[in-house]
Amino acid sequence: MIDMLLTLVSTALISNFVLQMPLAVDPVLASPTAPRRQVHALGIATTLLMVLSGVIGYLLDHYVLQPLALTSLRLFVFLPVTILLIQPLLSVLSRQLPKLSFDGLWPLILGNAGVLAVLLMGTQDNRGLAHMTALSLGAGLGFWLVLSLFSDLRQRIADNDIPLPFRGLPVELISAGLMAVAFLGFNAMIKP
Repeated sequence: MIDMLLTLVSTALISNFVLQMPLAVDPVLASPTAPRRQVHALGIATTLLMVLSGVIGYLLDHYVLQPLALTSLRLFVFLPVTILLIQPLLSVLSRQLPKLSFDGLWPLILGNAGVLAVLLMGTQDNRGLAHMTALSLGAGLGFWLVLSLFSDLRQRIADNDIPLPFRGLPVELISAGLMAVAFLGFNAMIKP
């Protein structure tokens, strides 16, 4: 149980997929004027997609690909599974959470490399379904945290006087670097 909790916290804060391994950075930088509700909708949808695809991908890998010695085809199996889960997940979420806007999130979730990275990294270790679930949940919560922090950061820098060459993407990339350095402080939380 402690191992699962450490995996969850480590994936969300220490080995963050957006800041430490820039795998899921596309949706974070893609929509500079997204309203707060759509930021949370994207965070919820991505987190649930990571957990669902992680569990389904682990089961496919453990019960189909490994017994047939087809582990080299993981990418070709996981990619369609992830793509096929997006639209049903968004439609269920839009019915269950009508206050949040899930319209237009399909391309942002489709282009998120972090979802596929969770599957590939979790199945390489082969440490069990609970570990895969904790890894997927931690990666999704870490993505949602960084997405919310970037949304707040954009609101704060929108009112500031920034020199012309640094406006837009340059100041966001500088901010992402500073945020990644700040997240390095979490490395001391867990000692091996």
